[in-house]
Amino acid sequence: MTTWFITRHPGAIDWAHAQQLQVDHFVNHLDPALIRAGDTVMGSLPVHLAAAICERGARYLHLSLDLPAELRGRELSVQQLHQFSARLRPFQVTALPASVR
Repeated sequence: MTTWFITRHPGAIDWAHAQQLQVDHFVNHLDPALIRAGDTVMGSLPVHLAAAICERGARYLHLSLDLPAELRGRELSVQQLHQFSARLRPFQVTALPASVR
């Protein structure tokens, strides 16, 4: 079982280290084909990628923040991540069948 942390943000990597998370691979882009049943994937992924991870039998932990709107899209420091209550929350994401328009 492998633990992945998916982020392109240096502050998030620093936060993971400060939390003493046991991470096998820090990557800035995830190929879902690399994920195996029993793996753990952490990050703030688009919903379709989170669903693909869950479909493969992996656990998804979403990096959640209570971020004010004016800071969206900005690089955050590890101190700001702490300030905005960064935490990992487990989610089980399932894609539903496509609807017909």
